Amino acid sequence: MLSASLTVDPAFRVGPVRRRTFGSFVEHLGRCVYSGIHDPGHPTADADGFRGDVVELTKELGISSVRYPGGNFVSGYRWEDGIGPRDQRPSRLDLAWHSTEPNLVGVDEFMRWTALSGTEPMMAVNLGTRGVQEALDLLEYCNVRSGTYWSDLRRANGAPQPYDVRMWCLGNEMDGPWQIGHKTAHEYGRLAAETARAMRMVDPGLELVACGSSSSAMPTFGEWERIVLDETYEHVDYISAHAYYAEEDGDLGSFLASAVDMDHFVSSVAAAADGVRAHKKLAKRIHISFDEWNVWYQKRAESRPPTGHDWPVAPVLLEDRYNVADAVVVGNLLISLLRNTDRVHAASLAQLVNVIAPMMTEPGGRLWRQTTFHPFAQASQLAVGEVLQVAVEAPTYETARFGDVPLLDAVATWDEPAGALTVFVVNRSTDGDVRLDVDLRALPGLRLVEATTLSNPDHTWVASPDDDVSVAPRPNASVAVADGRLGGTLPPVSWSVLRLAV
Repeated sequence: MLSASLTVDPAFRVGPVRRRTFGSFVEHLGRCVYSGIHDPGHPTADADGFRGDVVELTKELGISSVRYPGGNFVSGYRWEDGIGPRDQRPSRLDLAWHSTEPNLVGVDEFMRWTALSGTEPMMAVNLGTRGVQEALDLLEYCNVRSGTYWSDLRRANGAPQPYDVRMWCLGNEMDGPWQIGHKTAHEYGRLAAETARAMRMVDPGLELVACGSSSSAMPTFGEWERIVLDETYEHVDYISAHAYYAEEDGDLGSFLASAVDMDHFVSSVAAAADGVRAHKKLAKRIHISFDEWNVWYQKRAESRPPTGHDWPVAPVLLEDRYNVADAVVVGNLLISLLRNTDRVHAASLAQLVNVIAPMMTEPGGRLWRQTTFHPFAQASQLAVGEVLQVAVEAPTYETARFGDVPLLDAVATWDEPAGALTVFVVNRSTDGDVRLDVDLRALPGLRLVEATTLSNPDHTWVASPDDDVSVAPRPNASVAVADGRLGGTLPPVSWSVLRLAV
């Protein structure tokens, strides 16, 4: 059996665990909104049509913030269509996903949903087909108390108090030729700076996110960040990052090492931002909003939108069914986000329900957890306090995409007031157990509270409405603590959480 060791020391702190790391994303795409969070015919639906069972599972998942309403959708969205009496709202063509948008859910409904689910709204404005004035109108509607056209209209629509949205995305993936209103870096940077400056005239305390590259594979990656931040640096707080991963051509080894790419993405964006900072001689540091990330099989049929004269409402789109390996990769990506907490101050798992999501619904029927639900829920619940950099010594394996990669990857969080340590670890080995040894001598007096592992002899196992618990995290009886060291066995293709306390 192969062996690996971890060393955990509270002296090596990266930064605080940030609740916004555990954000999600609701876009008007496929069945995420309609028959996802909103399903008026469902037995648990409230007066707005929101499914109560989805709200409860959102709470169980531990979602902190929700980005809305897109995504590609936002670049053609007229937000005014989604307010006022529902029977007077227009239906519109959604060019992003070749669908029809009925506008039954809009700003007011979404804000009520965030209140139900206990999540923070994170709004995106349309800088594709629209611009500064429309962003200001939406901000006025959401955040101004009263006495103006849009604020009084919000009050007339049943919301006397402002929504006080703090975090705003200035467009979406404007580097992508697929985006409605796609722009060059100079064009977008100038528009984003003008929009940010105007929005701060209304509310100086906003947190604003400029669009970074939609992928590290984009030919403009790096240079896009430099140009955009050269225009916007003084006016924004974050630059966005988006990344999706999939097992391609049966290359499981590279897929399991996807966090290597995420780490590289974060360090590259941070370096680009810091380069602009140095050039401008500024003290302010720009941080990263990793506001789209997940496993997404973009080449599968379910990711292809309708075509021709077919413009359906809420078509089945991007409904990936996730297996055990996908869950382990999601867990490893969470490890990456946590260990980069000094630069990644917010993140959004894309998306929340039905669309490349940790939970799935049947219209009017059942709800179930995908395999990817479990590592996210555990990390959101148990990552508390300070993130610790973990020293990993492990055998390596060769991958086609990333070269030699360690079989194990890990991060830890230390809640000093509670005396609680949590270690998150993945075993990327595809064919063998790894014997784990963790040096805890820098934290004397720790006892084991719980050790759980998510794995299955068949890493292709997929959850269903009939069985979404067979690969829920289970107690790992091999784990024990003695003389300042933790030992245990980690099965192949697995995600484990080790909880200890003084």
